[in-house]
Amino acid sequence: MRTILYSITEKDSGQSIHGFLKSRGYSAAVLRLAKSGKGGVFLNGTPAFSSVRLAPGDRLTVRLDDEKPSGQLIPVCLPLSILYEDEDLLVVDKPAGMPVHPVQCNHFHTLANACAWHLRENGESPVFHCISRLDRDTTGVLVLAKHRYSASRLSAMAARREIHREYLALARGQVPVSGIIQAPIGRVPGSVIARMVRPDGAPACTRYRRLLYKNGYSLVSLCLETGRTHQIRVHMKFIGHPLPGDFLYNPDYRILRRQALHSFRLSFRHPVTGKDMEFTAPLPSDMARAL
Repeated sequence: MRTILYSITEKDSGQSIHGFLKSRGYSAAVLRLAKSGKGGVFLNGTPAFSSVRLAPGDRLTVRLDDEKPSGQLIPVCLPLSILYEDEDLLVVDKPAGMPVHPVQCNHFHTLANACAWHLRENGESPVFHCISRLDRDTTGVLVLAKHRYSASRLSAMAARREIHREYLALARGQVPVSGIIQAPIGRVPGSVIARMVRPDGAPACTRYRRLLYKNGYSLVSLCLETGRTHQIRVHMKFIGHPLPGDFLYNPDYRILRRQALHSFRLSFRHPVTGKDMEFTAPLPSDMARAL
């Protein structure tokens, strides 16, 4: 069970409990979860109705009962590189070759399976709330929520573009020093996976800067203004600098056996405490060797 305590100040005085919690990002679904099982909302230690008005010095407590794990997610003991962990979230460095979620052909060797095992072994409910996903062969920093309130807060931040991510990629050729790629992205006709730049696609914007040029390849830092499927891979191919090892957009495996893309830096406000958080994951060894 996660217990979250709020000390009511003069600023919050006069609000109803419902209004206060709504301002803190509690959705109706999360509040229903809080009231289920052993959870609930308590004012100064006593169960309280949502219409009660708050006064300075009040102590408001929200108890979130443990969520029931999905029977379809099977905990599996797999390597898991944890960068940070607390009661509300888990930040991991995802390796190449590991899908985030189970799929039809892979029910056991995914990040979700590994996290479920880790949580269960630590006496926590093995639920999996992934806020943003990475492709199977993309490495790097990823944030996961441990409960529904944390997940709803982080998801809202992601929708408002308040979770900031910096990628590192290897690209063929000498990429310009810096630039902005604004090119709409849509599906490749006849494919359910591949994407391409097309006039009727969804707006997409990528900012980039070259960090290094060596042996015919550039190390590039990229930040996304939008979040389209395969956006970096499609945009870099569009400007003539595709990523090596990309089976969809540049199946050139001379220096790398997977797309040379890494989620290097992730920054956001903590969903419960509001503290600024920033995490980095070092460039993986296969990309470093390729340079």
